[in-house]
This record gives sequence, structure tokens and C-alpha cells, in this order.
Amino acid sequence: MNRAGRGPAGDAVRDSLRTQLWPLPALGVVLAVATGVTLPRLDARVQEDFPAWLADYLFGGGAGAARTSLDAIAGSLITVTALTFSLTVVTLQLASSQFSPRLLRTFTSDRFVQGTLAVFLATFTYALTVLRTVRTADAGQAEFVPRLSVTLAFVLALASVLTLVLFLSHLAREIRVETMLAGVHADAERTLRQLLPDTARREGAKAPPLPSVPGHALLLTVDSSGFLTGVDENVLLAAAVGADAVLLIDRQPGTSLIAGTPVGAAWPRTSTSFGPDTEAGLRRQFRRAISTGPERTGTQDIAFGLRQLADVAAKALSAGFNDPTTAIHALSHSSALLCDMAEREPGPRLLYDDDHRLRVVLDRPDLGDLLDLALTQPCRYGATDAAVLDRLLTLLRELAWHASPSQHPPIAHQLARLRATVAAQDFHPGEHARLTALAGQVEQAMAGVWVPVTDSGR
Repeated sequence: MNRAGRGPAGDAVRDSLRTQLWPLPALGVVLAVATGVTLPRLDARVQEDFPAWLADYLFGGGAGAARTSLDAIAGSLITVTALTFSLTVVTLQLASSQFSPRLLRTFTSDRFVQGTLAVFLATFTYALTVLRTVRTADAGQAEFVPRLSVTLAFVLALASVLTLVLFLSHLAREIRVETMLAGVHADAERTLRQLLPDTARREGAKAPPLPSVPGHALLLTVDSSGFLTGVDENVLLAAAVGADAVLLIDRQPGTSLIAGTPVGAAWPRTSTSFGPDTEAGLRRQFRRAISTGPERTGTQDIAFGLRQLADVAAKALSAGFNDPTTAIHALSHSSALLCDMAEREPGPRLLYDDDHRLRVVLDRPDLGDLLDLALTQPCRYGATDAAVLDRLLTLLRELAWHASPSQHPPIAHQLARLRATVAAQDFHPGEHARLTALAGQVEQAMAGVWVPVTDSGR
């Protein structure tokens, strides 16, 4: 198997920068200050050498007009920036309260929002920086108007106006639930492609048996509590090879870890105990390889996208919102992700050394875990809605068509649960008949049979 790993520390830094609002605006402010300092100096050197055709397009007023223009630009832009920030906060509150607090990462990582704030703050900073270089002809000093610099401030102001219009249009689109669900889907697909490359499925192939943990295994702990956000596979593999050991982590990315509580184990491959130095080195390397954080991230967590979609569906089915249509849309995205995951054969990740000896076992969710995550809460909260149960059964039918025979047991288990849920509801006889027929179509899909039907044919 592929033994290449990615450093969790670097991934965590990249993910943190991507989901923060401040890095891009801060970069814009720095560039604005640098430009506002250097461009007036260039103005002073080349102002007398401007060709006539260019001078006609540059700022032509005096020092007073330049100060007034720059002051107006700076004053208006800080007001617009405050408005933009307020609208962004309102959008974050809406996403948190109406859909799921775990959707906030989708908004804060929006490059358009970050770029809008960067343009506004950069224009404000640049106007203030250039303003300090404008001199009037008094107190024995010569008048200086950085015409090129003031013209650039005017251009940036026009760009800011256009950016504001585009931002409002973008915001109106982003607060739509369809856009948010599509964003979650895209992020989850990106994580899936990184962690589970698209490989050809081998018909009849079986997963290798996992090793059993011996009683003399060394229990491994972490120093800090939090969510498991990343595992450095290279560090773990090197530590296992160096100690001639087998290493196992029985926690999946996204699960909560408690400091001092065992989250893994290691045991010698050819003996029953480690030497003191080897044991100390294993503990040190293990803690170095495990990264924890205050929240779940999608860096190495393929289940995070399904968790977000299940949260949206559960919130939509709550009594306070009663929006089954949104839940059905969320389940459609879950179905697409699950079908993609089934094609990639999720499950525990095994790392081997150069002699193809098993060295590291990393717990990862299999299709049964992912299916349970996607269906359990929507089924519980949507049990009395025939349309939601219809979509859940359709999801199983779609997944059964993409799954391999070895993946059929968890689908059959979920089908039995849904059948019991349908039987317990007081639906109209026609709804019962439709759902019963759809359950039969799930079994047909597991058998490799897909019969197109219409609503009247169910």
C-alpha cells in the first residue's frame, strides 16, 4: 500500500490559514503600505517627464483637491469595510443557527469574502499612506502632489465600488442552502481525492486481516485533549521500523482524544517487551505524530463532510424549522459522496515497510461507519415523513448499485432498519406500498438489477 504521508502540522497550518478571514486582508494592507510609500517617491522622480498623452489622464488638481479626494476615499472605504464585515457576521450567524455551526468553516474559507475585505482595507490604507505625502505651498515648502499616486487611489476606489456590488451578489448566492450544501460537497470530495486516490477495484479482492493486539502491548497516549486532526504517517512508520514494532491507532480522525487516555498501542514484532530507551523513543515519536485541535477539520477526516450534511438534514427536520425539502437535498449530496466512497473502498489504512511487513495500522471509517453516520439521524428525525424515508431508501438503492458485494452487509443492515421504521409509521396505504416497493428495488440493486420505474409503477 501507499506509504506516503502528509505532515499533520503543515496541513493544520495550511487549513488554519485557509479558514481564517484575516490573512488575505492583512497581506493587502502590507502591500498597500509598501505601495503608498514607494509610489510617491517615484512620482517625485518622474513627474516632470510624464508624456502629454499620459498626463491628461492623471490627477490634475492641486494639493487641496488631492487631500480632499484622498480623505473622501479613506473615509468612505472604512465605512464600507465595516458594512461588509457586518454582513459577513450576519451570514455566519444565519449559517450557524439555521443550518449547522460546522458550516462556519465554509464561509470563513470563502476566497471572495477574504478578497473583498482585502480590497477595501488595502484601498483605505493606501489612501491614508499617500495622504501624508501631499504638501501645500506654505511654511517655506514647495507644493507636491503625487499625481500618479492619487490617480491610483481613484482607480482603487472605483475597483472597490465594483467589488462591493459583486460582493452583495455573491453574498445573496452564498446564503442559499443549495450553495452551502454544494460547498460542503466540494470540500468533502477534495479531501476524499487526497486521502483515497481513485484506484481500480479488484473484483473479489478481500481486505487483509488486521492483527490482534497482544496482552503485553505498550499503550500509547497523547499529551493534550482535543479532536484528532492529523496523523503523520511517515513519523509513525519510521518509529515502528526503528523499534521493529507494530503500531496501531484505534481512533479515527475527527474523534475526541483525552490527554492520558490510551489512543493506540505498540508491540515488538519478534519479542515480548521493549527496552527502556526504545519505549521512550516510541512514546516520543507517537506524540509527535499525532495532532489535536479544538475543532474537527476536513484535513484527514473523510467523514467530516457527511457529518456536516447530516447536521443540516437533522436541523431541517427539527420542529423549529420543519423543512424536509432541505433535508432531502442534503441526503442527495450524502448519496453522491457515499457512492464515490464506495468506489474507493474505505477502511483501515495499513502501512508496510520496504520488506512488505505490516508496521502501522490506522483506524479509518469503512462504508458501514460512513453509512451509519449519514443515515441514522435523518432516519430518526424524519421517520414520520414519507418523502424523507423515500429519499433514504433511494440513497441505499444508489449506493447498492455502486458498492461491491463485500460492501452489501451494511447496506442490508440499513435497509432492515428503514423497513422497520416504515412499518412502525401510520402512513397512507399508498405511501406504504410505494416505500415497500422501493425497499425491494434496493435488494434488486444489490443483485445487480436496475429496473427503471415511474411513480405509478412502484
